[in-house]
Amino acid sequence: MATLEQQRAQDAWNKCADYKEEHVRVAKSLPALIMNSGLMQVLAFCHEKGQKESGRQNEDVAIHLRTWLQGRFPRLIPSANFEPFMEALMKVKDPRDYQAITAEAFAWLRWLRQMAPARVGE
Repeated sequence: MATLEQQRAQDAWNKCADYKEEHVRVAKSLPALIMNSGLMQVLAFCHEKGQKESGRQNEDVAIHLRTWLQGRFPRLIPSANFEPFMEALMKVKDPRDYQAITAEAFAWLRWLRQMAPARVGE
């Protein structure tokens, strides 16, 4: 049985298999953006940027993060698709649950920040 850290590492490793340098840049910038602006604001920003082909890497990384978070919190977040995901976050009643989701985002992104450059450099 893999530890949660091992699961995060494996998921990040798998998700960044097809990343390019632009994805690495996004992966490295997301934690600071989340700290400054908040999880929902950053996910909305990535979604909006991802609508343009030049910003597609923003949505790619955000989709991977949403998928991980949905898998970790299926009771609170029934879908990783953008609109239902955001609606679910808006409906989280207990601030501790929202904080746990944000903390999990940071924990997964720590792995992605390390794995993505390693895979792109292969």
